[in-house]
Amino acid sequence: MIALTIELPDELVDEARDAGLLSPEEIEAMLRERLKKRNVSELFRMADRLAAVDLPPMTEGEVQAEVDAVHAERRAHRP
Repeated sequence: MIALTIELPDELVDEARDAGLLSPEEIEAMLRERLKKRNVSELFRMADRLAAVDLPPMTEGEVQAEVDAVHAERRAHRP
C-alpha cells in the first residue's frame, strides 16, 4: 500500500469531504472507474485506427492460424 499526498483547491476538498468522497475506498473506486473509461476510450480509438487500415479481409483459415499461433505461444510460456 502506498500513501499519497496531493494538493487540491480548498473549495474542492471541502465539497468532496462533504460528499464523502475522500475516503480511501471512494478514491479507489473513482480511480478504477476513470481507468476503465480510459481503457474503453483507447479501445475505441484503436478500433477506429484499425477500421481505417485498408487490408483485405482474412479468411477463416487465416484467422484460425492466428488463433492457433497465439495458443501455441501461450502454451510455450506456461510454467
